[in-house]
Amino acid sequence: MALVLVVDDDPHIRHVVQFALQKAGFQVIFAQDGREAIDACRAQQPDLMVLDILMPELDGLAVCREVRAESAVPIIFLTSVDEELDRVIGLELGADDYVTKPFSPRELTARVKSVLRRTQVAAPPEAKVLNHGAIRMDLDGYCVSCRGAAVELTATEFNILKALLAYPRKVFTRSELMDHAYSDGTMVSERTIDSHMKRIRRKFERHCVPPIETVHGIGYRIARADHG
Repeated sequence: MALVLVVDDDPHIRHVVQFALQKAGFQVIFAQDGREAIDACRAQQPDLMVLDILMPELDGLAVCREVRAESAVPIIFLTSVDEELDRVIGLELGADDYVTKPFSPRELTARVKSVLRRTQVAAPPEAKVLNHGAIRMDLDGYCVSCRGAAVELTATEFNILKALLAYPRKVFTRSELMDHAYSDGTMVSERTIDSHMKRIRRKFERHCVPPIETVHGIGYRIARADHG
């Protein structure tokens, strides 16, 4: 369930956006001015921000500029019809999209889903090696080691672990992991992922603490790095 930070000084707009996004299955948190927005972004690390341009303390452009200096969180601006210049500046600062007031809650929800799809399915980092504590994954050599000892994984297991290591903060649903594990569109039961996880953990247990955590009710994520 993606976490969306809604930043607007108008309580009515916050209420409308909250109702629409929660109905669509998102978690929603709020900030009512620019300074609160920056603090909330740092503390809560949302998956996306819906950011009004005209606000007290710091306006949306200043918030975007400061957030972009330390985070790649997707940003959708809320703008008025006559704020074309601000929209252009916002996109140049790194905003991902904008919605013009007055807006349809359905349109905003669609934009949020679209931006999240674009950003969350982006290709993993182009690094040829993924490191996580004592674990090393060589993407070109198609091999994995833990504390220097080889861990023999099947191609499916390798693809699952690759997704987890590439996005260490993300909690993957079983369905998402199926997409990574079976890129050819093969259809299997979501419980098949659980079986893969058991085998991966068993293989790592010989060398180090298994690197995968179960997030009950959601799926899996990479565990905190073991540097031992």
